[in-house]
Amino acid sequence: MKILIVDDEPHLRMLIQQTLEDLEDEGVELLTATNGEEALETIRTEEPNLVFLDVMMPKKNGFDVCDAVKNELGLTHVHIVLLTAKGQEFDRLRGQEVGANLYMTKPFDPDALLAKAREVLGL
Repeated sequence: MKILIVDDEPHLRMLIQQTLEDLEDEGVELLTATNGEEALETIRTEEPNLVFLDVMMPKKNGFDVCDAVKNELGLTHVHIVLLTAKGQEFDRLRGQEVGANLYMTKPFDPDALLAKAREVLGL
């Protein structure tokens, strides 16, 4: 099982990795990407089970990445959680339109993030 963490801010990537590192003991591989293009390439090649995807990023934003994964590549089995500082209703609706499975706002509760990962992966 694989989880991809996508965020252009190194400290947030690190925080999410630290939050999820206990899952590595249960056989989960943690992958990271720093922008939308890198994320898309990693999703294409690795097909992670779960992606924590930042919305505001350089090269390709999270909405575009999610849309490409779900609608262009047809990887509907990849569970995508959009993470964003934007909590506006418009953004939530946009997330639903592009096929995101869940929308979490930053700052997020690490326990909730870990619980969601365990739920999605069936751990």
